Amino acid sequence: MTNSPIWQWSAVETANAIRNGEVASEQVVRAHLDRMHEANPALNAVVVDLGEAALKAAKAADEALAKSKRGGNDVGALHGVPVTIKINIDVEGQANSNGVVAFKDNIAPGDSPVTANLRKAGAVIIGLTNTPEFSLRGFTDNPLHGLTRNPWNPAITCGGSSGGAGASIAAGIGTIAHGNDIGGSLRWPAHCNGIATIKPTQGRIPAFNPSATAERPLMAQFMSSQGPLARRVADVRLGLEVMAQRDPRDPWWVPAPLKGPKREGAIKVALARIPEDMATDRGVIALQRRAADHLADAGYAVSEVEVPDLNKVWQLWCDLIMTETRILQQDQMLAAASADFKKTFHGFMALANPLDQAGYMKAIAERSRHIRNWMLFLEEYPLVLAPTTVRQTPEVNADLGGDQRVKEIFWNDLRFISSINVLGLPSAVVPVGLHEGLPVGVQIIGSRYREDMCLDAAEAIEGKVGVLSKQLWARSR
Repeated sequence: MTNSPIWQWSAVETANAIRNGEVASEQVVRAHLDRMHEANPALNAVVVDLGEAALKAAKAADEALAKSKRGGNDVGALHGVPVTIKINIDVEGQANSNGVVAFKDNIAPGDSPVTANLRKAGAVIIGLTNTPEFSLRGFTDNPLHGLTRNPWNPAITCGGSSGGAGASIAAGIGTIAHGNDIGGSLRWPAHCNGIATIKPTQGRIPAFNPSATAERPLMAQFMSSQGPLARRVADVRLGLEVMAQRDPRDPWWVPAPLKGPKREGAIKVALARIPEDMATDRGVIALQRRAADHLADAGYAVSEVEVPDLNKVWQLWCDLIMTETRILQQDQMLAAASADFKKTFHGFMALANPLDQAGYMKAIAERSRHIRNWMLFLEEYPLVLAPTTVRQTPEVNADLGGDQRVKEIFWNDLRFISSINVLGLPSAVVPVGLHEGLPVGVQIIGSRYREDMCLDAAEAIEGKVGVLSKQLWARSR
């Protein structure tokens, strides 16, 4: 084991150290709680401290490990390892507030599938992380828990909606953070905070909230994914394996293998060509091209290619998600929302084409055509290397600057992110370096249920770049 503090260990290292008796879970959990109490006041990333329950769970984990060794039984993959959960999924006995004041007493009657799977693997939940209201902004702030800051620079956003998860992991609070992604909410915070993640294929990780009083709209179900954020790609892989276990409460869960067939020869990677109408930051684009060089050095065959119908795919995502929200959720949301949320919401609605019943049905049909086009493209280029954003990370709450600013961020900067949700494809994000002192990540998109290929490529880039959080921690010494 390394000489670094316990809270800096990876999830894989931590799990192995606990399993091998090199350290007790209670000691590990105390180290992460101490780190949380040290770093979190400046960040406000963890908004519900579950330290007392976590220490009890850690003691129970140590006792269970001792018993398993006597009986010859193995323990779970994350036995005794500290993790965090985003406040928009159910943790039994805790409020699933989703960042909304009106939901502060929405106590979960049971665990969501992700929470249950983490517990079954032996993980210890040390806290719940922040999200914007209704998890429907790319900037993490709400009137219930307040603003979450980016550990690299408090003036820039930590992203959203899994901003609390991203900021906490980058700062060293927990080994794996849970998040979710309906329009970039795993990948955008990973980029902003200099960490790694995977947005899995739709149906890979089961989802359900026992506290929910109604089912989500259909396209929202198909576009949303649960997933892990971590400092190392190997930890993202481990988190995916744990979270992806079957739960019968999700009818869309698919029992697909986590590892697909090995491809012969050099894997072709399409370096996504940037549309001419996108305003870009030269330094950010240069780092993304460096990622292509890293993949080429690792034996991948990289060539710059235009991806299928990016603009139309993004618009389809926006039209479908906003139509469902407008018809089924808007009135309830706006009745409970803050003035800040309403500003951003208006900006999103201004980007969408309002669909009537026939238009909505045609848009769903059109989705199949776009997925088919991308699947055929991925037959030739099994991976796509694309930007997360094409410009520098914006300031805190930049989306409150009016409709035009919302359009700049979500149509111009993040077009490559949200498009992937409507397609249901897996996409990893891994840091590629710093530009003007701020982290920059790249996105690696794969075919359905080929998260393994996305993560393999992400690890190849990580092997060249290293773990960016170490540079963050070195700054604060």
